[in-house]
Amino acid sequence: MAESTCSGCSTASSCEHKDQDQKLRNCLGRIKHKLVILSGKGGVGKSSVAANLAVDLALHGNTVGLLDVDVHGPSIPRLLSLSGRKPEVREECLIPISWNANLSVMSLGFMLPNRDDSVIWRGPIKMSLIRQFLEDVAWNDLDYLVVDCPPGTGDEPISVLQLLGQDARALIVTTPQVLAIDDVRRSVNFCRHTGNPVLGIVENMSTMICPHCRASIEVFTTGGGQALAEETGVPFLGRIPLDPEIVRAGDEGSVFVTRLQDSPSIQAVHDIAGKVMTAFAETADSSGQSEDKTAKGEQPMKDGSLRIAIPVAQGKLCNHFGHCEQFALVDIRDKTVTGVEYVTPPPHEPGVLPGWIAEQQADVVLAGGMGAKAMGLFKDKGITVLTGAPQGTPEELAEAYINETLATGQNVCDH
Repeated sequence: MAESTCSGCSTASSCEHKDQDQKLRNCLGRIKHKLVILSGKGGVGKSSVAANLAVDLALHGNTVGLLDVDVHGPSIPRLLSLSGRKPEVREECLIPISWNANLSVMSLGFMLPNRDDSVIWRGPIKMSLIRQFLEDVAWNDLDYLVVDCPPGTGDEPISVLQLLGQDARALIVTTPQVLAIDDVRRSVNFCRHTGNPVLGIVENMSTMICPHCRASIEVFTTGGGQALAEETGVPFLGRIPLDPEIVRAGDEGSVFVTRLQDSPSIQAVHDIAGKVMTAFAETADSSGQSEDKTAKGEQPMKDGSLRIAIPVAQGKLCNHFGHCEQFALVDIRDKTVTGVEYVTPPPHEPGVLPGWIAEQQADVVLAGGMGAKAMGLFKDKGITVLTGAPQGTPEELAEAYINETLATGQNVCDH
């Protein structure tokens, strides 16, 4: 019946987007903790860290999903000895590949006809695939979703963090050398622009374990990852030594964390997994919940007053702030709405609206969806941004924000 109601009408695409957004929210609502593995530098062993961390979490009894979004170099299937497997389709859903009873895996590598095929895709196609991997894969209830991103701060990491929302946390992998640290520093700043917390930094290949005497040899300089963590004010999760057993395990398609239990490298992964679980548990305990967020009016009021800017279309919140008809400027005093002014924004161009909204003396922006760059520009101007706000009138949203009852979803744009 819903199809016949919307088919051919002027709002058909809008209805379709609402259905898609709800589908994504339903899927993400079944995932307790979301961990995105990032690095600004290639070749630091990020996929190896992601695979072994996911396995370690699963071996602790957690239900874990491992999602490989490295479109151009998916290596998770080989690392977990799953190459050549093909996911089944049941009731229009992809069934992830099981590594064991607690760990499910999805990667583009499972779908390529030939593992030597090159993937030549632009950004929108990548984001569409990542969205499909989140909402069309039968992940079911998960304690952790671990996402392995390609190096850098390009399309895939941006898409992942926008779709997962600001409750997703980043684990950043680096090697100790200065050249790697310089690139990885950008990953920390990238997360600050997107509004996603950095759970911590891992220093991989910190030293090498001698295959003969098992002594630790300093091949590279050590301490770069810890120094970066101290410089940027994020937690340092630990060092993973380079062990020839790690290389051998990767080549053979087995997970090194399940091999020699007396290896310092394996113990390091165990310790990091423990810190990850502790960090998420502390977050859940402090907030009382781990998935759905309730927005709080934490922006300090100036002399008891506050101005909230809300993009609107037809009198209600517009999903994407850059393509709205007007902005509602809601004035608050002593936690009471005292007035609403509707103003027409300038033509939408990159970087224009943050400055314009600052000129309107707004303290807070409530939006359905917003890109990472725009969020960074607002932050630079001292304006608080809250994404994932539901559709409603400006007065309803502003009152819910002030009364700390505004339930937010994911940062999902309508374009």
